[in-house]
Amino acid sequence: MSLDLDQIVLHQMIKRGEQTLDVVLRDSPLNNNQATEDMVAELHRVYSAKSKAYGLFNADSPLAEALKNCRKGEQSFVDFTRDSTGRLRDELAKYPFAEGGIVVFCQYRFLAVEYLLIAVLSSCNSTLVNDQLDITTTHYLDIDRADIVARIDLTEWETNPESSRYLTFLRGRVGRKVSDFFMDFLAASEGLDTKAQNRGLLQAVDDYCAEGQLDKKERQSYRQQVYTYCNGQLQSGEEIAIEDLARELPPVGEKNFQQFTNDNGYELEDHFPADRGTLRQLTKFSGSGGGITLSFDALLFGERVFWDPSTDSLTIKGLPPNLRDQLQRRLSGGGN
Repeated sequence: MSLDLDQIVLHQMIKRGEQTLDVVLRDSPLNNNQATEDMVAELHRVYSAKSKAYGLFNADSPLAEALKNCRKGEQSFVDFTRDSTGRLRDELAKYPFAEGGIVVFCQYRFLAVEYLLIAVLSSCNSTLVNDQLDITTTHYLDIDRADIVARIDLTEWETNPESSRYLTFLRGRVGRKVSDFFMDFLAASEGLDTKAQNRGLLQAVDDYCAEGQLDKKERQSYRQQVYTYCNGQLQSGEEIAIEDLARELPPVGEKNFQQFTNDNGYELEDHFPADRGTLRQLTKFSGSGGGITLSFDALLFGERVFWDPSTDSLTIKGLPPNLRDQLQRRLSGGGN
């Protein structure tokens, strides 16, 4: 992994009582050694694999202003992190779910891109057996379950300040409140809507196939090709690039796929992150609600799965054997 750690500073927030969050602040960065480099590499790996929301700083963002001063050398990195931790504490303390944790500020480069990652990590206890086979308790940072994390692409922010995607953050396991808290702390607004971009891509694919008057089998083959490319980008951590996708696809009619999207106002970015859940719709139908969960391959629609819009009902021919066995056991047992 081509990750180059520049500097890292840790602070701590400690919850005292019901509504008090105290801070313990370091006076200097951590030494760049194998332990700190491994920690940042793990944070980067875990964060990169998570689904993220994109944003940009508001014009009056105190964090952005302080970061600019730090980047210009008007404030040290340590002082920037100390002041920012105070603001972080003030914003987090407004929410009832507020807990303490280790606050991490790390600046690093990965593949020629410079980042600032800010995270609040929980400490966990674990049991350790030492060389004498005695049992002791140890503490560790729960990086895998980190959900209070934001990252600023410093390279993008400084070279393209009009961008709507240089800032990313996690929505978190406890719902919107974590993202609200981070938006308050960052003084930022949501930017690039990755789900909307992926939905727009799917609509463009369907419209492109319709304009080319492809039959059912040809349409599904086309969707599968789109899915194969997009899923490959997702697996490799790369973004969907419309120009590259168009080169992967055979043209339908007089225009290639990129020309079609440009001429028909789909407002797709030249490149954008893949959204796993949305892309799955290229090859599968799925949904849940009212105690029912259904999922089936798109190829089966009209072959073994039939929808009657007038009665809003599905007819499935050829049930999965394990489902059929469950139904037979229930009937033979006299159950309803």
